[in-house]
Amino acid sequence: MENSKLQGNDAILSEAKRQLQSGNRAEAVRALHAILDSDPTHKDALYYLAVTMRQQGDSVAARNTLQSLFAAHPDYGRAYQEEAYNLIALKRNESALEAFERAVSLNPALLASWKALHGRYGQLGLADRKVEAANHIRWLDGMPSELQTVTSLLYEGKLYVAEQICRQFLQKKPHHQEGMRLLAEIGSQLQIFDDAEYLLESCVEFYPEYERARLDYVQVLHKRQKFDKALNQALHLRARSPENMVYDVTLAAQQQAVGDFSGALSVYDKVLKEHGEMARILTSRGHALKTSGRADEAVESYQRAYRAQPDYGDAYWSLANLKTYRFSESELAQMVEQEASSSIITENRFHLCFALGKAFEDLGDYARSFGYYDKGNALKRAESGYRSETVEQELTAQKALFDGGFFEERSGFGHATEAPIFILGLPRAGSTLLEQILASHSLVDGTMELANIIGTANRLNGQKRRTGASPYPKVLAQLTEAQTRQLGEQFIQETEHHRGDGIYFIDKMPNNFRHIPLIQLILPKAKIIDARRHPMACCFSGFKQLFAEGQEFTYGLDEIGRYYRAYVDVMAHWEQVLPGRILRVQHEDVVEDLERQVRRILDYCDLPFEQACLDFHETERAVRTPSAEQVRQPIYKSGMEQWQHFGAYLGPLEDALGPTLSDYR
Repeated sequence: MENSKLQGNDAILSEAKRQLQSGNRAEAVRALHAILDSDPTHKDALYYLAVTMRQQGDSVAARNTLQSLFAAHPDYGRAYQEEAYNLIALKRNESALEAFERAVSLNPALLASWKALHGRYGQLGLADRKVEAANHIRWLDGMPSELQTVTSLLYEGKLYVAEQICRQFLQKKPHHQEGMRLLAEIGSQLQIFDDAEYLLESCVEFYPEYERARLDYVQVLHKRQKFDKALNQALHLRARSPENMVYDVTLAAQQQAVGDFSGALSVYDKVLKEHGEMARILTSRGHALKTSGRADEAVESYQRAYRAQPDYGDAYWSLANLKTYRFSESELAQMVEQEASSSIITENRFHLCFALGKAFEDLGDYARSFGYYDKGNALKRAESGYRSETVEQELTAQKALFDGGFFEERSGFGHATEAPIFILGLPRAGSTLLEQILASHSLVDGTMELANIIGTANRLNGQKRRTGASPYPKVLAQLTEAQTRQLGEQFIQETEHHRGDGIYFIDKMPNNFRHIPLIQLILPKAKIIDARRHPMACCFSGFKQLFAEGQEFTYGLDEIGRYYRAYVDVMAHWEQVLPGRILRVQHEDVVEDLERQVRRILDYCDLPFEQACLDFHETERAVRTPSAEQVRQPIYKSGMEQWQHFGAYLGPLEDALGPTLSDYR
């Protein structure tokens, strides 16, 4: 029903555009209102209705329509360009300048806005800004018109249309450097990182001087966790342009990724010395300090960040995300003021909302705390395409596809290594604690949340598009014994650079629970630990957490409750189909009786007992998750029932969990 409604609106929108192009504005308005009657926040319908009103000479009505558009889609750059045109018509040139600037900050591919800014900057004598506008105009004018369109569509999030146009262009000019780079960027945003890496690798080979493609290549290598290769490319960029601040910051990020925190901090300090206090750099510097265990210095860097830019939400959230930091009264007042500002961008607003939620929770003001958590989640949910039904259908399909007989028939498949230990489940379920316990053992390397299993699944899934059936996980049934062995060996090879001297290593990507059939086929002797926590505690902790990327299911109480319920359901299936294969570890049991659970985990992993596993908080290692500071302290029970303070607001979560609320064990 939802898809047919979307397709119907798409057809009506196409008709409205045709009428508008033909000059039949009244017919266009009728078509656009037909869309808005069923979907009052439809972005394109609101935009074209505002355009039509302006063309009819009614800029006041057009601006009223744009206000509705801004309320629903505050980061739509093209809408601010349209606002500027209306302000010019109303002879409000100063406000029009601000609107054009907001437009290009959100969508740098808006050529008309840059041209308007170039002229206005010249009139005002703003030479530096005029040069910047001229550079953007030169960049965009140097592109074929098709790629200008692709670039703009990318910034508007219209990836599928952008991909179609870009592929058609590359059929005519297969090795066009910007065409290759843009198609790679589309692939990266669609999380098809294999294709993106291949395109960019080819692009920098064909055009070694094309630094923009090489910079994108660094980012894709980083996303694929190929940190050594990314570092080499970053060093290449910096050697070519040692005065380029972007390349300095890129290098520091890659040094941080490979564990060279002193090198990264040296580069960050160089940038700050040369360019002054910049919030984004100071926050990145704080992350490097935090990850390496220098929490007090991280706090100072985050505070410098918000002093440099008072509305920079990530600085406040980074302080809150330490979990141990408490905001002062003056900091809290500043945060409230900045979040309430009408000029704040959405990204800074939701960061502030999550930080304010934590701040008021620490003060015991649970009503205000939940209000901010709820608002921050609503902002994140609005920009996410997550649908609970998709995950539920996927996991239900796995239960139907993979029974005990399936794996018995493939008992000799996969790579026979016993090295991997997977810790999976939901985020905020205690997996970082389990990783820290195991990584304290002399035979075990702690790594990070490795993306390799998910990457393998994406490769097997092929280039899935919005329409058409997904071949994964059905495609697992078609894999031969040799193919599963090759995939297992590839996993070991790809993760080798994350490891140290240990015989075993940990992959604690929580989402790997959605890929247990794949793990069983390619790594049948790997250990699998299901980190589980009380559903209300786990789900509400996820709801309070602003994740760096992914985990879209956490941005709604109904969504996260349904996700938890589907997770428990599918894990029960694997316990029946693969008895004894997976060790479930209940977080509350670890907190209640640490030694017993540690011995149980070590026995399952065939590891001898070591006292260091009980003294895990004394282990010095980089920890890259939100629980970094918590696992550097002994076990504590104070956070076990925090969710109960919010019980009055969690009805939708309880409803979504249903029977899982009591039978999660």
